[in-house]
Amino acid sequence: MKAVIAIDSLKGSLSSMEAAEAIREGILKAMPDADVVIRPLADGGEGTTDALIEGMSGERVPLRVTGPFGNPVNCYYGYLSSSRTAVMEMASAAGITLEPLRDPMKATTRGVGEMILHAMENGCRDFIIGIGGSATNDGGIGMLKALGYEFWDQDGRDVGEGGQALAKIASYSEANADPRLKECRFRVACDVTNPLCGPMGATCIYGPQKGVTEDLLEPLDRGMANYAKVASSAPDRNQADKNGSAPASPAEYNAVLNFAEMPGAGAAGGLGFAFLRFLNAELTPGVDLILNAVGLEKEIIDADVVITGEGRLDHQTAMGKAPIGVAKLGKKYGAKVIAFAGSVAPGAEACNEAGIDAYFPILQSVCTLDEAMDPQNAKKNMARTAEQVFRLL
Repeated sequence: MKAVIAIDSLKGSLSSMEAAEAIREGILKAMPDADVVIRPLADGGEGTTDALIEGMSGERVPLRVTGPFGNPVNCYYGYLSSSRTAVMEMASAAGITLEPLRDPMKATTRGVGEMILHAMENGCRDFIIGIGGSATNDGGIGMLKALGYEFWDQDGRDVGEGGQALAKIASYSEANADPRLKECRFRVACDVTNPLCGPMGATCIYGPQKGVTEDLLEPLDRGMANYAKVASSAPDRNQADKNGSAPASPAEYNAVLNFAEMPGAGAAGGLGFAFLRFLNAELTPGVDLILNAVGLEKEIIDADVVITGEGRLDHQTAMGKAPIGVAKLGKKYGAKVIAFAGSVAPGAEACNEAGIDAYFPILQSVCTLDEAMDPQNAKKNMARTAEQVFRLL
């Protein structure tokens, strides 16, 4: 029997790989000859970098970058040497939890660009970047400026940082953008579908949680629209050789305007737009991106059983969370799909309709929450539950 394990972390208790190893232990007690394959699982949000570092034998690369309000912050990214891939979470450099201050007029994504520069220095040319949890509403210009792009006002002066800069932008230049960017592929984990501007855009929907007050909503959104409009024209200052990378024809102009309307352009305060327009990025639902990156489908093709799960299974799990992405692949190739969870809530039966054949809570006895979440207890409970399920199989 071949069993493929791709389980999400049990937050506060077990990492994705720790949970998977415990399941493997239980399977092998019941079926010593089973072929057990483990792949890390994450959804592109918090914990994705750690999951891929651990699950794909990556290296943690620490560095110090500019934080969202100009203060240095310590962060890290993952380096997968076999593919020269960098795995990053923008929130580690420009996240809303880094500082208590909420000021969208000043918050910058510059640190994200500094992470990308550092990774390029390390030889990375393939990037997987999660863009959830931002403190920013700067349209990604901070990141772009760190990468060498320049943005000026009508008098030719630098517009500065943060959301306050967007309305000032009158022209820009790609002349000094790092040439290595042309060699790079950016895959961005993005689970929101908001456009850049308007009532469903970055500012109106996500701005309030970042400190956008009622009086700032309209001017910030207008500034974002101005930024998109200028980005749709050819750069014209200090760029003698219009190298063809910027739109000039009406068709190209409209194509860039369409970037602002694309699902995900408004993610992370417009960072999605910056990736689409300037870095030729692919915006992909987080689960799909990670499953593809770890090569899960090729392992599932000949699997008999697929095992997934997360800390708590409920009706929200069935709404496209990571275990359902695994389940869909399992059912595609006719495998039985089993899920393990720290707890199971009412409504979890929706997971059966979404592709999970059966799910099991791992608790073995009545205990306190602290006892249940203790990593050693969780490992034992996970292994014992997996063993009993596979004895039945």
